[in-house]
Amino acid sequence: MTTELNATHGCCHHAKARSEPEAVRADVPSYAPAPRAARMDLGEMTGIEGQQVQLGSDDAMGYPADGEGPARRVTLSPFRMDATAVTNAQFAQFVKDTGYLTDAERFGWSFVFYALVHPKAIQSVQHQSAVALAPWWIPVKGACWHSPDGPGSLLVERFDHPVVHVSWNDATAFAAWAGKKLPTEAQWEASARGGLVNATYPWGDELTPLGEHRCNIWQGQFPQVNTADDGYLGTAPARSFEPNAYGLYNMVGNVWEWCADWWSPSWHIPENAQTRCDPKGPATGTERVIRGGSYLCHASHCHRYRLSARSFNAPDSSTGHMGFRCCAPQ
Repeated sequence: MTTELNATHGCCHHAKARSEPEAVRADVPSYAPAPRAARMDLGEMTGIEGQQVQLGSDDAMGYPADGEGPARRVTLSPFRMDATAVTNAQFAQFVKDTGYLTDAERFGWSFVFYALVHPKAIQSVQHQSAVALAPWWIPVKGACWHSPDGPGSLLVERFDHPVVHVSWNDATAFAAWAGKKLPTEAQWEASARGGLVNATYPWGDELTPLGEHRCNIWQGQFPQVNTADDGYLGTAPARSFEPNAYGLYNMVGNVWEWCADWWSPSWHIPENAQTRCDPKGPATGTERVIRGGSYLCHASHCHRYRLSARSFNAPDSSTGHMGFRCCAPQ
């Protein structure tokens, strides 16, 4: 097993190229949609009207190499978006119904932020899989969605938190079972903006208006000291903080969220029907888009908890700060 670091984004995440999994998956399993009674427990969804929305940004605080620009008008058809990221309780229902094994479970390990590794998991660290340029990421044998800090950690008091250690493959499998899908990157950003134009965050341009924390990100000096002024060292409950104007929670911070699109820093730049009308991203690629930033983001090293910020990871990658939410047609 080898691990590769996305050098420009490694402060927040990594991409891992895995080999010799414990069980080989030809592709993502497909599941019949959950029974109607079960789907009723899979979270509130908010209707998003069809609209022309400005996506992206030309702001100087952005990362041009990530393809945050240009600011552009995009037309979207109506859709519905989950009010929150998928929670541990919801994912547990999926696993109970299908017997699904996540990529982290099949490969036997996942990455945990060093300060969150459970004391009983120290002996499970796989030093040979460590990331030299991001030593705060600890490869822990047995870390997975139901043991998020490694062996010995439990979901007690975290059932309402976003599920983590889920890959794009895992998120897609859940969405199919739930009768939903992953949002396109355009749907995700339009939802996160909540009708605001040119705003930096889902609530406006000031990170902490009147001194109030509006999202779960890193406070202090990364990666040594997190003062947790926002109340959290790791993930926060999926309904923490005030929702945006569309009633959606934690669209920035807390956990990165998988999108349906293949990653490209340039595909969206040309003005044509594909990029400006219900865009779905490139037809092929090697990494998938993630949006929103996480509890590990800080302006000093990863100012990617802004509305226009974007990043990526390999479809089979999993970490303790990546989750997802789903969408569906109107």
